[in-house]
Amino acid sequence: MGVIVCPGGSYFWLDPYCESVKVGRWLQSLGIAAFVLRYRTAGFWAFASYYRLLTGQMTFPGPIQDAQRSIQLLRANADRYGIDPDRLGIMGFSAGGHLAVHAAERHDVDYLASLGIKADQPLGPSFCVSLYPVVTLTDERYVHHRSRRAIMGERFSAEAALGDSLSLERHVRADLPPIFLANCVDDPIVKYQNSELLHAALTSAGAPHTYIQYRTGGHGFGASDSHGTEECRQWKDAFISWLKDNKILDNQ
Repeated sequence: MGVIVCPGGSYFWLDPYCESVKVGRWLQSLGIAAFVLRYRTAGFWAFASYYRLLTGQMTFPGPIQDAQRSIQLLRANADRYGIDPDRLGIMGFSAGGHLAVHAAERHDVDYLASLGIKADQPLGPSFCVSLYPVVTLTDERYVHHRSRRAIMGERFSAEAALGDSLSLERHVRADLPPIFLANCVDDPIVKYQNSELLHAALTSAGAPHTYIQYRTGGHGFGASDSHGTEECRQWKDAFISWLKDNKILDNQ
């Protein structure tokens, strides 16, 4: 099996370690092939300035194109990397968690066609793991404004249809792959209700998923052995048990 790892960073940048390299090394230590995805982001200059008010530039659809391209390439080269193409998942943190679920929800939408790339492999992940994700881009009570600004540009108020299409809780279906979802109530960055919105939508649709809500741990702990709290770091063991329960990872 293999896992594509999508670091967080508010769609402006990518976490350099705890949600990327550290996660990949941890998965590899378990005998799971890991691939850190350096998907396109808006960049620091877009964060520091508001030049996109003039250009109208958006980051979308760059990140989802990159996610689909990684799935396509890994499946096409499964023998080379020693992975089962039917057990290729995607794991994301924060904004990367949004991207991971977006890839799962839109598994039948070909974002690569506009790049002139023929989708010769299924573009959806076999399973999805999302930690403290950004979920809604429309519910003003819970929106993570920095992520919305990054993915949609400075004119997001004029892009209501796009905001709706990128709000994960609005596009849940029963035919999604298994989803593992976890976050913390004391998250100071992305309001914990984001995950509750997604959990409620998944439950209503009858989509296969597991949701774990920790009381403490905050945000950005990734696969760290020291960041967050002892409570939230239990997600790693819970995730491995979930893989085995869903017959994705063989019991050893």
